Amino acid sequence: MVSKNRVFFDTNVLVYQFDKTAPKKQKQAIELIERYGFDGKAMISTQVAQEFMNVALKGFAIKLSPIELELVIDDLLKPLCAYSPNFDFYKRALKLCATNNINFYDALIVQAALECGCVRLYSEDMQAGRRFDNLTIINPFA
Repeated sequence: MVSKNRVFFDTNVLVYQFDKTAPKKQKQAIELIERYGFDGKAMISTQVAQEFMNVALKGFAIKLSPIELELVIDDLLKPLCAYSPNFDFYKRALKLCATNNINFYDALIVQAALECGCVRLYSEDMQAGRRFDNLTIINPFA
């Protein structure tokens, strides 16, 4: 069921929240998460959670320790995570990939957002303004 209020965050939104090297993007990410993230309107998938944890452990200028990451899991990732895929989901994502000329990992994000009934997908990595059914890609950092 599509809801005009549901939004989906790509991994970069969560990553920028912790990125002190890009203060403008960090501020925008924090504002997005505060606007949507704590009232059930924002969603992520297990893929986004996994990608975020990988970056947090290896890619941040100041890496999070496993103990710090456990707190982020409980306080941020777990409340936002609304989608865990099954194998039929992967088939739908493959079809989306083939019919829309997008890479497989982007198709997984788009498909999860569609299945969560989101109308906006906030992502820096995809074509802003592009639509998939009722879902619109928005680059919050442009």
